This record gives sequence, structure tokens and C-alpha cells, in this order.
Amino acid sequence: MERIYLDHAATSPMHPEVIERMTEVMKSEYGNPSSIHYFGRSARHIVDEARSALANSIGAKANDIIFTSGGTEADNHAIFGTAESCRDRGKHIITTQIEHHAVLHACEELEKQGFEVTYLPVDPNGRVSVKEVEDALREDTILVTIMYGNNEIGTLQPIKEIGELLAEHPAKFHTDAVQAYGLEKIDVQDLKVDLLSVSAHKINGPKGIGFLYAHPDVKLSSRLFGGEQERKRRAGTENVPSIAGFEEAVRITQKEMETKREELHSLRKLFMNKLKQEGAVFELNGSLDYSLPHVLNLSFPGTNVEAMLVNLDLAGIAASSGSACTAGSIDPSHVLVSMFGKGSDKLQNSIRFSFGLFNTKEQAESAAEQTAKIVKRLAK
Repeated sequence: MERIYLDHAATSPMHPEVIERMTEVMKSEYGNPSSIHYFGRSARHIVDEARSALANSIGAKANDIIFTSGGTEADNHAIFGTAESCRDRGKHIITTQIEHHAVLHACEELEKQGFEVTYLPVDPNGRVSVKEVEDALREDTILVTIMYGNNEIGTLQPIKEIGELLAEHPAKFHTDAVQAYGLEKIDVQDLKVDLLSVSAHKINGPKGIGFLYAHPDVKLSSRLFGGEQERKRRAGTENVPSIAGFEEAVRITQKEMETKREELHSLRKLFMNKLKQEGAVFELNGSLDYSLPHVLNLSFPGTNVEAMLVNLDLAGIAASSGSACTAGSIDPSHVLVSMFGKGSDKLQNSIRFSFGLFNTKEQAESAAEQTAKIVKRLAK
């Protein structure tokens, strides 16, 4: 039985060229980048080259990039760092109800510390209203944090419009771009964002490495205390092999972005068309008009999400019920709750399929055929 991986929004397989690059570095570069001798300077060169490449990919400067252990740390550093450094000016934060838990749980923790958080709702397509952001703004608002593209339903948020709205307001603007980076063209100057989070394992890079873009005007309190790495913003010896792998993954995604987007659009369309041909009844959660090209969240009336996932796995198909960070949880998706309400049947019958590296048209058709069989059987 061929196993088909359709859960790339949770994590993605490493690109062979990334593995090759990391292996080379692990074999030859073992110096500490903070050491002044040859071995340290050689490692530092790799880190500096990668930092410049990552900065160029989002229209930033090298010194604006802070390496982190991934998207969660980048989100946490942006939110807690901003809150603590700006608390003398205000304690109000704006976010949405559909953020990744790295953002939501950080905001909930800040509420325990006396901060006030406004959680904006989204429309039935999962999109936040710019007008509601504007209405929620106050003089004491210090941070607005809204994700670029949703990890469960793929909806893209109006980040540029919100950036323009906040241009005349002192609040800092953070966007979690973990799911969108590598698939959407991102320019922090054009978007007018102050902080942006990215993780390597979503773009066929290694796990455990990411970065936070921070505009030079943003003052962030430190989250880790130790050495003076990352211009005193993030202590700890740099993970040189993973940073090298991250750079390689970015190089590949930047070169192949348009081609990859077209391929992912094609796979998603093929999958949906095949489901229709096979007679499966389903509804799209979200909108294809403003969506990440690789995420497809579908509701299958008459089915149960747990039974669906078990049967899909038995058929060799890897999918999910939404965020990988809540795997094993029986709680309904907070994203779908915000979109459809707590009483919606969609909370119990929605599945996320997400496409990526190594997926073929034959796999998309085969997976759709198997999915249709399962849906028709369970719906009875």
C-alpha cells in the first residue's frame, strides 16, 4: 500500500538538498560562531550568509533577523518582548480568535499579568475585518498580532491593509507568517509590519529553527539570558547546521515559488474535482479566492472526524483535523468555532488536507478516490 502524505501544513519533509547541505556542515563546521579563531569565524560566516539570505527573502536587513528555535519561540518573543518593553505606555493588545496557539496562549498568559486582550471574530470564510481592527484600536493599544495565513483553513488575512491602518498608530504590528512564508511573496516594507515570525520545517527545512524579523525601531525585552548572541536579543550558541539548512530551504523556495504555487493549486483542484466525480458530498471551509495554495479544509456531512482520520490512515492517507499542535485533543477547532459557532456540525466532520513536496497528481487522485469511498461508507 502506498502511503500518501497530505499533512504538509503540520510539517513538511526535508528537501534532499537541505539534508545534503546540513550533512556537509555537520561534518566540517563544528566551531562556535562566537569564537574568534578560524573555526569560529568559519561557522560565523555560515550564520551571517544565512541571515542575509533570510532578510533578503522578506525585504529586510540582515540585522533585523533574530534566529529562534522555531515559530512558537518567534511568536512568543514578539508578543512577550513587545508587551514587556511597552507596558509603561499601555497594556492593550489586539489579536483574532483564529490565531495559532503560540499566539493565543501567549495572549492568555499576558491577561493573567494584567494586560487586556481584544480577540476579534472572523467572518464565515475565516477573514478578519479591517474595520473591526480599526474600531478596536485605542490610545493604549501597544500591539496588534494577526496571522498572515491560517494553518487550519488557509485563509489569507488583509495584512497590507491592516499595516496601512496602523501606520499612523504607535502600536506595533506582528504577523505570524509561519504557514504563508515560502508560498506568498512577502515584503515587510510594503506590508508595514514591525514583527514577523517564520519556521523552517514548513518549507522543507529542518525542525527546531526559525526566525523573527524585528524592525530596528522595535524594542524587545529579552526572553533568554546568557551570552550576547543575536545582538544581545536571543542568548544561546547558534545551531549552525540547521541555520545552513534553513538557508538552503529558503533558496529553493524563493527560486521555485511561482512554479510551486501553480502545482499546489493544481493538486488541490484535482483533489476536489475527483471527490465530486466519485460522488462524495462535501463543503469547503474558507474561500479559494484568498487562500494559501496548499491548504484544503473540507466538511463531510454525516461523518465523524475521528472515524474519518482513522479510516484515512488505514487507507494510507495522512490528513488531520486542523492544527497539529492539538493532535489527540477532542476539543473542537477554535478556528471553526469562530467561523461557524459552537453548534455547527462542521466542528465534528471537517478534515484538513494539505499538499506539498513529493505529492503527485496520481497521489491526489488516488487519495480523493479513497476519501470518497470512506465518506460514502461512513455517511450511511
